[in-house]
Amino acid sequence: MKEIKVVTNILQTNDEITARNKSILDEKGIYVVNLMSSPGSGKTSLLERIITKLKSDINIAVIEGDIYTIKDAERIEAQGVPVVQINTGGACHLDGEMIKGAMNELPLDNIDLLVIENVGNLVCPAEFEIGEDIKICILSTTEGNDKPLKYPLMFEKSGAVILNKLDLIEFTNFNKEEFYRDIKSLNDNIDTFETSCVKNQGIDEICSWLVSKIQNKKIKFK
Repeated sequence: MKEIKVVTNILQTNDEITARNKSILDEKGIYVVNLMSSPGSGKTSLLERIITKLKSDINIAVIEGDIYTIKDAERIEAQGVPVVQINTGGACHLDGEMIKGAMNELPLDNIDLLVIENVGNLVCPAEFEIGEDIKICILSTTEGNDKPLKYPLMFEKSGAVILNKLDLIEFTNFNKEEFYRDIKSLNDNIDTFETSCVKNQGIDEICSWLVSKIQNKKIKFK
C-alpha cells in the first residue's frame, strides 16, 4: 500500500489562527504592537520606559516571548501592568497559537495597548503574523548599521524602526546616513525614531506616536 504524506503549510495554519486572534483584538479596540529585535538591543529597557510614561493614561498589557527564562517578564511585572510569559522551549519566534493561549490569561476588556515582545531574532519573527497592528523593529547603535540589508524582511515588514542606544554611537562606527538610506530603500513608508534609555531621549516622541495610533484604532472600531 502506497503511503501518502500530507505536509501542512505552517504559515497558512498560523495565518488562520492569527486572523481569529486579530478579530477578537479588533473587536475590543486593542492596539497591538509586535516588538522585535535581536538580543541585547535594549528592547525590554525601552518597553519599561514606555510603560512608565503611559501607564497612568492608558491600560497596557504585555506578552513576553523568550526561549527559556522569565527575567524580562519579571521586569515588566514590576511596572504594575498585566504580563503573560511565553517560553517557546527553543523556537525562535512567537506564533498565533502561542498568542491565543496568552490572550486567555489577559483582561482583554480593560486593555488599550498590547505589546508583544517577540523572541530576540532578526529573522523568524518577521515571517509570522501574530495579530499585530504594527511591527516595530528596534536596532541598537552597537549592532552596526549594516543590518537592514542583511535582514531585509524585518525592515520591509516593520511599520517603524527605533534606533536605540544613541548615547553609545560615538563609541561605534555606526553610519546613520547609510543606515537610513538602506532602510528607505527597503521600506519608504517606515517611521523612524532615535532613543537612549540612559538619557531618556526620544521616549516622549514614541509615546505620543503610540497614543495617536491607539486613539485612531479606538475611533475605527468604536
